[in-house]
Amino acid sequence: MLHQSIPLPRDLPRPNEQILVNITPQETRVAVLEDAIVQELHVERAASRGIVGNIYLGQVKRVLPGMQSAFIEIGLERAAFLHIADVLEQRQHPSEPQRIEKMLFEGQTVLVQVIKDPIGTKGARLSTQISLAGRFLVHLPQEEHIGISQKIENEEDRLSLKARLERLLPDGTPKGYIIRTSAETASDEELAADIGYLGKLWTDIRQRSLTEPPQSLLYEDLPLAVRVLRDMVSESTEHVIVDSTENYSRMVEFAEQYVTTAVDKIARYSGERPLFELHGIEAEIDRALARRVNLKFGGYLIIDQTEAMTTIDVNTGGFVGNRNFDETIFKTNLEATHAIARQLRLRNLGGIIIVDFIDMDNEEHRSQVLNELAKAMARDRTRVTLNGFTSLGLVEITRKRTRESLAHVLCEPCPTCQGRGEIKTAQTVCYEIQREIVREARQFDAKGFRILASQPVIDMFLDEESQSLAMLVDFIGKPISLSVETTYPQEQFDVVLL
Repeated sequence: MLHQSIPLPRDLPRPNEQILVNITPQETRVAVLEDAIVQELHVERAASRGIVGNIYLGQVKRVLPGMQSAFIEIGLERAAFLHIADVLEQRQHPSEPQRIEKMLFEGQTVLVQVIKDPIGTKGARLSTQISLAGRFLVHLPQEEHIGISQKIENEEDRLSLKARLERLLPDGTPKGYIIRTSAETASDEELAADIGYLGKLWTDIRQRSLTEPPQSLLYEDLPLAVRVLRDMVSESTEHVIVDSTENYSRMVEFAEQYVTTAVDKIARYSGERPLFELHGIEAEIDRALARRVNLKFGGYLIIDQTEAMTTIDVNTGGFVGNRNFDETIFKTNLEATHAIARQLRLRNLGGIIIVDFIDMDNEEHRSQVLNELAKAMARDRTRVTLNGFTSLGLVEITRKRTRESLAHVLCEPCPTCQGRGEIKTAQTVCYEIQREIVREARQFDAKGFRILASQPVIDMFLDEESQSLAMLVDFIGKPISLSVETTYPQEQFDVVLL
């Protein structure tokens, strides 16, 4: 049984921040540096750009009453998924359970927004509650209430912001808004500009929904380079450096209209050395794809990402400390908390994350490690929940997953091991080949057999397995020859009948 969720501190000072934007025609890459250390990496490719935030005129393909869900066609390779919990009427009245089969029917068109990208074999997840993000506000055009970011904790500030927004809203317009944290420092003119922009956006979407055919894309979220200005730039951001002249102009134009405080922070990089190489980002990307993460004092983390969850194992490694063993374990776990929080952001790991810290008998040490982990994760832009130690000594973290992890964007399963992370030994392959020859000798009347395999497998037949190969020749009464195929991976082989 898990302990109660541990609150993350919200009043920690943010370190100085730099945002680097590297743009090529094929992809946009963004690195967020805090005190010159890379904390976040975002990659968006033109051919496979994320679709979170996109709004479609969906068409109901199938309603599943048993799961209280529906599959919706939105023009993608796989049908998207809509659960009743994400249907607007159910969200507005959660205490009044409804049946999805009474809300939707096959062939019906419905306005939907993507809230999770397709991940692995799962289609996109949808909601019928539309939200449009601006610089300071999130517009909920189907709602009639004003919400305020939980990060704005001062009650006077919350009431003041709500009163200002109500005063600025034009009569007769939808009053569904969420006030973002960045609105704390916004002027009335900036809030009014946001209201106008979001209102026009919603009007255009509604007009297109009346004229476009089913499965049409009605609204696409901003590209990554511009979203940086809307979602990431804060008071602690010193510079936003971009290495593309065309996109620099586009970002400045957007900032002048919607994020005036960011205009002076945008800088054009024109140096000869690539921007990411100059700041060591390329090497950091390689390290962010590795399974092992070395800690400063000799310990290390092992990070394994699966479809169901991510596991992180903490090990002391070569760290021996200078006191007793308990102190060594405590120091390693303490150091690991900051590395774990950074790796979650860097790799964009989401869903359930299980951390196996080194066992600590001292309750005070366990409490300090949890508090340090909470502080380290407090700067994460993504919603994170932290639970205490379980009876097995594990810590569970849940981190909202909306986009693919860095590894899923940049990598694919290994064709040799099919994603296992291990390959069969040369000896194992030798035995498979011998069994295959026995099967074929019984089935076909061949004059002989030739083994085509990789160099390590052929070497194994010529050395350690030479006796077993000779016994096989005697058993089948046919000659067997060997041939090296340099292009074959270790597990691949062919048996040719002569």
